[in-house]
Amino acid sequence: MTAAEDGANGAEAPGAAATAAPVEILGLRLKSPVVVGSGLLTDQERNIRRLLDGGAGAVVTKTIHPNPGPPGNERLLRLPTGMLNSTTYSRRSVDDWCAMLRRFADDDLPVITSVHADSPAELADLAERVTEAGSTALELGISCLNEEDGGLEDTPERVAAYTEAVRSRTPVPISVKLAIGERVRERVDAATASGADALTLSDTISGLAVDADTGEVRLGGAFGYSGPGIKPLVLAEIYGLRRDGLTVPVMASGGVNDAVDVAEYLSVGADAVQVYTVLHKNMHATLRAIRQGFDDWLASHGGTVADLVGRSIKGA
Repeated sequence: MTAAEDGANGAEAPGAAATAAPVEILGLRLKSPVVVGSGLLTDQERNIRRLLDGGAGAVVTKTIHPNPGPPGNERLLRLPTGMLNSTTYSRRSVDDWCAMLRRFADDDLPVITSVHADSPAELADLAERVTEAGSTALELGISCLNEEDGGLEDTPERVAAYTEAVRSRTPVPISVKLAIGERVRERVDAATASGADALTLSDTISGLAVDADTGEVRLGGAFGYSGPGIKPLVLAEIYGLRRDGLTVPVMASGGVNDAVDVAEYLSVGADAVQVYTVLHKNMHATLRAIRQGFDDWLASHGGTVADLVGRSIKGA
């Protein structure tokens, strides 16, 4: 598929945000701090290109895995506030992804490649392959709650092992995606000490939905929760980490519904903000509204993104 066939010509799509609020992260200069996070919506080249044309500063691919296993019962459950999902990895082959990543690199598109594997050695091999295909920034999705172990082994030692292995095999910037919760600060320290250039906080957290009439556990168990309910928790974690002296760049992720949410995350010290769950409804219109809304918000308040980042810490 060529760029022309995919509707991308280097210009923003009609209705896309025109005001730039540039930011730099993972070696990428983004036209906006609003980044589309990894998920089902970023498993297709056409979607990724359209999201970039529609105003996303960058897009994170769905997580690439060398052995994703057979297609399972992967479902989404929309809740009054957020969403549960039982999804794991992209079912596309690594070869297919590498071909796609080469096209993104040829067009100089700000795409962050999300990767995971069953062992540090396998992840290092995968990271090397996607780097050779043209990836210029990686996100390590090592906190997936929907793995067979339910993410229970997301220890500082595990984080360090995966991060060190990848760092030894690729020169490109790496963000390690972690879920908030038990021992998160130890896991953050493990990631940064092992070579992470940035952090993404937070991955989904464990959630459960029950049918009150029947007592049936919906989706068949506890899976990843994302949505507005997670935002105050992630805000608190980033705020605390910054107050404790964390200096590496952070991409916030969790519960972004509008431009104000973006501004709040930047205020507590995030350098960029991922949006995902809300895009499952009217994806392109919703993204444009958030991106343009943030640009308008920033213009009305004066200053730059750099002025906004960490202002809650400076005033503490």
